[in-house]
Amino acid sequence: MPNEAVQTNCPCGNEVDEEALLCRLDEILEEYQHKDGGLIPALQIAQGLFGYLPEHVLRRIAKGMDKPYSEVAGVVGFYSFFSTQPRGDNVIRVCLGTACYVRGGKQVLDSIKKELAIDVGETTENKVFSLEIARCFGACGLAPAIMINDDVHQRVKPARIKQILAPYQKPELEVA
Repeated sequence: MPNEAVQTNCPCGNEVDEEALLCRLDEILEEYQHKDGGLIPALQIAQGLFGYLPEHVLRRIAKGMDKPYSEVAGVVGFYSFFSTQPRGDNVIRVCLGTACYVRGGKQVLDSIKKELAIDVGETTENKVFSLEIARCFGACGLAPAIMINDDVHQRVKPARIKQILAPYQKPELEVA
């Protein structure tokens, strides 16, 4: 995919071509390849650069860290904060830990799935939302809870999902 424009997670919103991202990744791999525990920070930085961890990036990381691809892919598969699929601008995490589940977390999840017409692990067609499950946010006394990006919403009711999601929607472009 050389010279293909790729949107980065940079707050400036500038587009960077694939070659530039791969060059930066190589610099990161050089820095972390001999550090104990360097794989996870390298993966985190790579995900920040690319927005997710596509297979060709995982293969490059495996080669650069001198690790088998299966080990790198295994780490990515184990930790829920890594994604091999592009994520939406807003990541919704629904807590299904014991307190949240007992207090209606599953119903909240079902309401979000219905509202966005996506399932867990999917991203809306317009790339605004991705949906994930989490186990605990530490807000058990105010369950059920969801997180949208870094915002925790507590005592969430399924009927309020549309209202909760509204501020995160992209404003529609007006046609002149």
